[in-house]
Amino acid sequence: MKRIPVLGLLILWAGAASAADCDRACLKNTMTTYLNALVAHDPSQVPMASNVRFTEDSKDLKVGEGFWKTAAKLGDYRQDFIDVKDQVVASHVTVEENGKRALYSVRLKVAKGKITEIETLVTHGGERMNTGANLVVRPGMDVEPPAGQKNKREGLLRAADYYPRGLTVGSFDKIDAPFAKDAFRIENGLVMAGEGCGRGTPSGRPAGGAGTVTAAAPQDVAGCLNIKTQRIIQHPDLTKSVMAIDEEQGIVLLWMNFGDTHTYGEGNALIASEAFKVFGGQIHVVQAFLKVLPKDTKRGWGKTLPGAE
Repeated sequence: MKRIPVLGLLILWAGAASAADCDRACLKNTMTTYLNALVAHDPSQVPMASNVRFTEDSKDLKVGEGFWKTAAKLGDYRQDFIDVKDQVVASHVTVEENGKRALYSVRLKVAKGKITEIETLVTHGGERMNTGANLVVRPGMDVEPPAGQKNKREGLLRAADYYPRGLTVGSFDKIDAPFAKDAFRIENGLVMAGEGCGRGTPSGRPAGGAGTVTAAAPQDVAGCLNIKTQRIIQHPDLTKSVMAIDEEQGIVLLWMNFGDTHTYGEGNALIASEAFKVFGGQIHVVQAFLKVLPKDTKRGWGKTLPGAE
């Protein structure tokens, strides 16, 4: 098996700040300010650069448009991913919209105390991939990595990258992805692999995405308990890029377009903001906010990373 040079991945990603001017607390507070302004429908509450760029579902909009007009109230779930080196803070957040829960992924880039980039993905209530009130929250992403098991930036990305590589070839086992024994995956609030999984691969049918949440299916605990051996389909056209690397918490956040697998309707693909908890060189948790968009959707930020080799 030919490995992808991690240094090459990092060079392709690029963009790390030479000197951080906003620490973890500062970046977290920036996200809080942004989210409060979002539900207040008032962008003026947020310190933004004059040339700030804003995208929603990979489309360029003016700040104040799109979800800014309909987001009503912050929900009770928020998971931050703080990349001090790159001056980025990203979050998975639940937000009430028209009486329903929306799943909101947002990434903010900060420079000189002002937001210069806003990247968002919104799975609205009632959309195909939204799981309604079935959000499962369990310790994982927010657990401090054990002393002595924290990995450096390159090691975090190296481990996390096994996941999209496994999806590309249709097997995590084949590439020997470094999943911890108790690893689990949550997609849009549903446990799709590991303890508590509720879908599995009934009747021997492989999971549609990494495991899709498109329709209710009989539980097959034996088929979904082991994330490494769970059957998955090939995703030969998958593309990926880095959104953030939280070195302190051992988290890599990737943007992925799963490609057209003929699973999500003609001409569509699954788009994911997917986080990987890594320590001790192993993936312990996979957590994704997903939605279905046209297959030719491009992120529009950063650079695409190499595929499986």
